[in-house]
Amino acid sequence: MVLKKNMEDSNTLTVLFLLCQSQLLACLAAVGSKQPCLNPRNSWPNKNIPQNPELLPVIEFPIISGNLKRMKRDWVIPPISFSENVRGPYPKVVVKLKSSNHDKVAITYKITGPGADEPPEGLFTVEPRSGVLYVTQPMDREKRARYTLLAHAFNEGVEAEEPMELIINIIDQNDNAPQFTQKVFYGNVSESADNDLSIMKVVAMDKDDPYTDNALIRYRIISQTPQTPQKDMFVINPVSGIISLQADGLDRETQPEYKLIVEAADTRGEGLRSSSSVVITITDSNDHAPQFTMTTLSASVPENKAGEEVIRLMVTDEDEPGSPNANAKYSIIKGNKGGEFSIAASADKMEGIITTAKELDFENAPFFTLLAVVTNEVPFSAPVSTATATIAVSVVDKNEPPVFSPAAVHVSLPEDAQEGHSVASLKAEDPDTARKQTLGYKLYNDTARWLSIGNNTGSVKVRSSMDRESPFVRDDKYTVIILAYDDDNIAATGTGTLIVSLLDVNDHFPVIKQRSAQVCNIKPSPALLDIVDLDGPDHAGPFSVELQREYKHNWTVSTNSTSNVAALAPKRDLPPGDYHVVMRIYDIGKLHQDSPLDVEVCHCEGVVLACFVPRSDPRLSVPSLTVTVLGSVFVVLILLLFLLLLLRRRMRRKVVKDVSLLEETPRDAILYYSEEGGGEADQDYDLSQLHKGLDNHPEVFCTDVLPTLQGRPNYRWQIQDNEEVANFIKHNLGAADSDPTAPPYDSLLVFDYEGAGSEVELSSITSSDTDEDQDFKSLNEWGPRFSRLADMYTGSIEYDDSETLPGKREWV
Repeated sequence: MVLKKNMEDSNTLTVLFLLCQSQLLACLAAVGSKQPCLNPRNSWPNKNIPQNPELLPVIEFPIISGNLKRMKRDWVIPPISFSENVRGPYPKVVVKLKSSNHDKVAITYKITGPGADEPPEGLFTVEPRSGVLYVTQPMDREKRARYTLLAHAFNEGVEAEEPMELIINIIDQNDNAPQFTQKVFYGNVSESADNDLSIMKVVAMDKDDPYTDNALIRYRIISQTPQTPQKDMFVINPVSGIISLQADGLDRETQPEYKLIVEAADTRGEGLRSSSSVVITITDSNDHAPQFTMTTLSASVPENKAGEEVIRLMVTDEDEPGSPNANAKYSIIKGNKGGEFSIAASADKMEGIITTAKELDFENAPFFTLLAVVTNEVPFSAPVSTATATIAVSVVDKNEPPVFSPAAVHVSLPEDAQEGHSVASLKAEDPDTARKQTLGYKLYNDTARWLSIGNNTGSVKVRSSMDRESPFVRDDKYTVIILAYDDDNIAATGTGTLIVSLLDVNDHFPVIKQRSAQVCNIKPSPALLDIVDLDGPDHAGPFSVELQREYKHNWTVSTNSTSNVAALAPKRDLPPGDYHVVMRIYDIGKLHQDSPLDVEVCHCEGVVLACFVPRSDPRLSVPSLTVTVLGSVFVVLILLLFLLLLLRRRMRRKVVKDVSLLEETPRDAILYYSEEGGGEADQDYDLSQLHKGLDNHPEVFCTDVLPTLQGRPNYRWQIQDNEEVANFIKHNLGAADSDPTAPPYDSLLVFDYEGAGSEVELSSITSSDTDEDQDFKSLNEWGPRFSRLADMYTGSIEYDDSETLPGKREWV
């Protein structure tokens, strides 16, 4: 135990010195003259601590008396050391606690902290009366290397001393062997690597105290498999664990892998040990040249064909397959002065493919001798000799099919190109230049029948209107195979491809994908409607939508420029039921179309989860309340008009029934006109103009003059594409105005001539300046024909000028 006190005056130092002297004398008296007194500045390993409690080191609580006040921070208690893995039996004593008041009062000792009353509990215990501290089981430093306890001294439950801190350090023993971090370590090294090249590093860990030799690890190689070409091809640094190459002779083709057993031992290589495996893969380097499987070959090739495969040259390479060290590179070094042939590697690089680079002419050069050489894609790592092959090529004369050049023609064309528009002109060549043959052309798979081709010219034109959105078009391209054939006895046919890229035209109307939707009647969320336009993106969105006519009163619709979705929502709370909405959708080119939508308003709030319409709510079949009111007003007006027409007809029938001139037989010389006035002098004109040849037909009162038949005007029964409705109506209105066969017809009213010789003339009536001076009642005495005239002038009936006169017919 270390007793340390910072003193501020000499008196205090003197007192402390005397105290230490007295404690030393007490220690000597207790253990005898051969035992050293407890030095509070030393620690005691457990192997030196006597197991007799009377001989144990004593840790005494500091004395508090008089004016000497001890502060806890001023006392330093040395750590207690106890070795791990101590053999039993247990418990074993560690130290003895002693209170400065143990001679005066009864002291009870107690310890607290981890290992005592905290996990791991019960590891340390103390005798309450004697103060002997025990350890109850073997210690393991790798689990916990240090314990901190508090020692307490009580007198009848009251603290007699302030708590004292005890630190117990666990002394390490070499009880853990080094462990490698991996069961197997993997590394690689090139077969052409230099000596002393670091390949890899192995690592082992030891759980023992890293500050002791117990965790000081050394490495060594135990074995190498195989032990060729030398048994010590590799070396390991004993401290760092780095494995390096130390001998020549690596060859991947003969030995692609080595296995090593590496050992790690602690205590500088003299203690516990463990081992692990190391696998070192030898990587390839380009130390072998490729070789032709055959060095002399022959082949034949048809004339007048470029790109024709002549022969394939196979090679082998001992280097790693598929690596740049084995991939072959070919070239023709002789016999190809004119560049008639070319050579290229196959997909796996292990074949050299010779093809014709240009058309060969049998008449000029029927035979070629070529010399080919093969190397690798990367330089050789060591001097090697390259391989060559000789190829004899014969040119064959034959009737070959016509060849299109290019084989595929790409053209772009608007999808609304007119019929007869030129698309492309495809030309094929006959390789048989020495033969006089004629070529013909035809379409092979014009599935949509949009194109036509000249049989002799190969000129392709538009046959019928095309559609980019047709199922025959893939990725905006319409592909047609063109056939070219010669007129040989055995005709040869060549094929070419015409790929027509159809440029999009704004020829499709945008529409709403849905035909029905549902919304709630309380705080409704908008119904999201998808807008579909078959045109391409340049002629589709962004879309704009607007409601038509009366639908604007109850509904609102909105869109945005980033999505093809329209949001439809009611402007106000609508009663549940079925509604009909018409929206006009515009694409980016303002091409539009009206899309109807059936909307069901459900009794719910927010988003429609389940639609419910109360039975008491009316099922509306009209777009809005305004339309309902207007329709009701219109029906009332129709009924009023019908009643007025019926009333008028009944009045006319009554007048005709009262006075029917057609039933009267006398024919007087009184003329009826549509206007008043005139007298006897009015009869001095040619009455034959009014008869129109009806003298012999007194039963006919008038003649209807029908118009002369002419050509029927040009009515249009269907609106044209992109035409305004107003222009369509205006055109048909003009056609109707110019149609002479459409009612009403113009009529020539011919009045019946009532004849001459009447005994009574109007001139016999006494004239007067005023109507009041004339007495028209006398007209009643002239007969029934004048009774109506008397009634008109005497006021007995009211005359209506709009009534039809006798002998007059009207067109209605």
